[in-house]
Amino acid sequence: MSLVETFFNSDVLMSAIPALLRGLWNTILLGMMSILIGVPLGLIISLVRLYAPKPFRLLAVGYIDILRATPVLVVLILIYYALPFLGIRLSSWASAVIAFSIVMAAYSAEVFRSGIESVSRGQFEAAAALGLPFIVTLYKVVLPQAVRIVIPPMTSNCVSMFKDTSLASTVALPELLKEAQDAQALYANPSPLIGAALVYIILLWPMVRLVSMLEKRFKNEKAH
Repeated sequence: MSLVETFFNSDVLMSAIPALLRGLWNTILLGMMSILIGVPLGLIISLVRLYAPKPFRLLAVGYIDILRATPVLVVLILIYYALPFLGIRLSSWASAVIAFSIVMAAYSAEVFRSGIESVSRGQFEAAAALGLPFIVTLYKVVLPQAVRIVIPPMTSNCVSMFKDTSLASTVALPELLKEAQDAQALYANPSPLIGAALVYIILLWPMVRLVSMLEKRFKNEKAH
């Protein structure tokens, strides 16, 4: 068989489209849930890391360092396969959402920490001089500035999260890669995997370009 017939077989690709679309929907849903849970959780952890009493700061640092140093696949496997030995049984969906969310929270916390610390201390001093409480200063003055700073790296983390959802196939969650693998086995042809790769590119390329555009825009604004 030729290269085209093996990897770009149009008949196999057309037959695999329904399965790929099912997997795409699950990939989008899993990625969005993990981001919507992980990013706010990361903000909370970053605030604990920066402003809580020392014991809580140390716990936050430990959480961030351990989760960032541990492969996502290991976290996923521990939650899905190890917790049942403790009497905690979770579905594939619950395990994947929890695993990706807590990892996303760790990376988001570090991004938020960097963004908050990049805001000038003069902002806090000016707010204190006006008699604003610390919480109001944080909410009204510091976080709006920090959010603008963290948008590019946070968007990059979201792209990585959508790619990491492919690991959910290890716990039999029918996301895009899992459906492509099943279709490959069904048709004895790797074309569905190529189709899945193209779907990932179509889904994530606009986000990759968005990161570049935002970085360029904020760099120009800072220069002026």
